[in-house]
Amino acid sequence: MIAFDNTYTSLPGKFYVRVRPEQVTHPQLFAFNDELARELGMDLSSISDEKRAALFTGQALPEGASSISLAYAGNQFGQFNPQLGDGRALLLGEVKAPDGQRYDIQLKGSGTTPWSRGGDGKSWVGPVIREYILSEAMHHLGVPTTRALAAATTGDPVYRESALPGGILTRVASSHIRIGTFEFFAARRDVESLRLLADYSIERHYPQCNQAANPYLAFLEAVGRKHAALVAKWMSLGFIHGVMNTDNMSISGETIDYGPCAFMDTFSDDKVFSSIDRGGRYAYGNQLRIAQWNLAQLANCLVPLVDPDINSSVEKLQECMSQLMGAYDEEWLGAMAAKFGIFEPGNEDAKIVQAFLSYLEGEKLDFTIEFRRLIGDDGINSRDDSQVSDDFRRMWHQRLEKQAHSLEQARERMRQSNPVYIPRNHQVERAIQSGVVGDYSVFERMNECLKAPFERREEFAEFERPPEPGEVVRATFCGT
Repeated sequence: MIAFDNTYTSLPGKFYVRVRPEQVTHPQLFAFNDELARELGMDLSSISDEKRAALFTGQALPEGASSISLAYAGNQFGQFNPQLGDGRALLLGEVKAPDGQRYDIQLKGSGTTPWSRGGDGKSWVGPVIREYILSEAMHHLGVPTTRALAAATTGDPVYRESALPGGILTRVASSHIRIGTFEFFAARRDVESLRLLADYSIERHYPQCNQAANPYLAFLEAVGRKHAALVAKWMSLGFIHGVMNTDNMSISGETIDYGPCAFMDTFSDDKVFSSIDRGGRYAYGNQLRIAQWNLAQLANCLVPLVDPDINSSVEKLQECMSQLMGAYDEEWLGAMAAKFGIFEPGNEDAKIVQAFLSYLEGEKLDFTIEFRRLIGDDGINSRDDSQVSDDFRRMWHQRLEKQAHSLEQARERMRQSNPVYIPRNHQVERAIQSGVVGDYSVFERMNECLKAPFERREEFAEFERPPEPGEVVRATFCGT
């Protein structure tokens, strides 16, 4: 069934609290990711639907499950909170996939924990649907991400502004260690636990760092490079995470915590969706800078580990951070240049990117559609791109002619970098509103469509179109 192979519980008890999921009235799965289950090496073919629902809502814990709530802190919109933790999530345990990779299996919305801070620890079905769609879409778009294994209703109401159907998501991640996990122990000046956490993280995610002269500096660099590549990929797709607090940044470099996130329709560099981001801290164009700021918080946590001499440690960490700064711009340029068919970008190519983004913003055009139109393929979005300035087209075409790759190779690179389909906000809302009343047809069609986001298919034409004026989603919410 599920062979758990847990390692996080080998750490001291201060890293987590053992908690059992709460019992629910009538658990029912409305989605199960068979493809992911096979990748994880799970054989659930002999299990009935009823038992499967019980398993993925925490009603029947399998042998070897750990059922723990993890401790962490976090900088939330720049304000440090020394104690957060899993307020509505439980880690059932870890599994080793056939390829040897270790994955966490976590329930979200399974009830209260010591970190619930007065909340009920539950989720209504809307956030479950949102995270399932968004995380699976990100995977198929080629973005490192947590994934959704199962989605269930509980048969119990969850009370928010009104009574809503309860839901539980089963999430899969390389791990749930966050920058905020390091901050939890740094805030308590618990150097022993910091070292245990860093050593565990290196062994699990970055074992090559153990070969470095200073494994902790190498660890910081490895995390920084993963985050640079991740956020650059977000931005190349018009994705806005919405709540890049340090407790929402995984040290594995995966996208985690799909709360008030969204994909842009009309492009704007300062676009914000999150209803709680009133100052625009996590706006689209700020995301690389915030990733750097978050990494600096991790660097602060590593000060007592890098060198016994604090001044020397700070100097080494500052030098490492300084060297990493260029990686963020390089990753961004690489991800964006690919959208124009450029294989080996140089600094001058940033002018091409910025010129086109300025055009999109000035004309208030759709980010995804306009990039796809550059390819010139026949389809719903094909049209004469004469609105793009002659200067831009001349600069871009001259650049393509200079590279060793053919124009057809450039077009193919563009096809693989510019999706036809993204999980558009108004369609996600449609899926949620239908799901609330037990109709999962929109949810199912979206998931099927988004499995092949770079391939246009006529039967999914509705998921390509931008929203009508009355359908535009202007704000998103954390959704608990």
